[in-house]
Amino acid sequence: MTAKANRADAPPKQSPIQWGHIALHLVLILGSLVMLLPFFWMVSTSLKAPPEIFTYPPTWVPEELMWSNYEDALTSMPFDRFYFNSLFVSGAVMIIQVMIIQVFTSSLAAFAFARLQFRGRDTIFVLYLAALMIPFPVLLIPNFIIVNRLDWLDTYWALIIPPAFSAFSTFLLRQHFKTLPMDLDEAARIDGATSLRIWWNVIMPMSKTAIAAISILIFLNTWNDFLWSLVWTNADEMQTVPVGLNSFQGQY
Repeated sequence: MTAKANRADAPPKQSPIQWGHIALHLVLILGSLVMLLPFFWMVSTSLKAPPEIFTYPPTWVPEELMWSNYEDALTSMPFDRFYFNSLFVSGAVMIIQVMIIQVFTSSLAAFAFARLQFRGRDTIFVLYLAALMIPFPVLLIPNFIIVNRLDWLDTYWALIIPPAFSAFSTFLLRQHFKTLPMDLDEAARIDGATSLRIWWNVIMPMSKTAIAAISILIFLNTWNDFLWSLVWTNADEMQTVPVGLNSFQGQY
């Protein structure tokens, strides 16, 4: 009993210090500080007076915080309009791509390329992908002629409708459909389901994450697009954020 009591009263053994884990965390902390350094310098520079920006050696902390720099930058050009245009155009393109292109056209084409067997399937898919390999400058002049004849210059139609059609969604959905087991299709066909029923009731409910990922990629690509918005817009009230930032940098 005494030995058991002594063992019970003994303090718990401390685990040995994991020096490897400590070293790893120190390296990660130092790496994160190095990655954050440019952001800190950007914020510090934005709060400096113009003469202080070019002083040498550089100062990490401004002598005087110039909060008016932000007000001057945001009021020098209609950035509120630029952000509205980017949000509206990116959201509209994403909704059109997801609700119309992906659900009713891209997903059907991807289903045929991934789940059905027919002659020339792979050849047709390669030709379909060839649309993604054409450089955008090659298509710029024909697209400009079409948009001009439709009288869409300096309108939201030119920023929303043409970018909403792409083979990119078909390619990604086809790759996702190929990861799903074919046993699902065979089981559905045994129950009497047609190909359209399998597409809508079996494949599409299992592809929500893929469609969500494509939606995010479409939104980011449209938000960051510069050349398309630059070609179709001349008025400041129709420009998006990338074009507006380029004009701002050119003037100041």
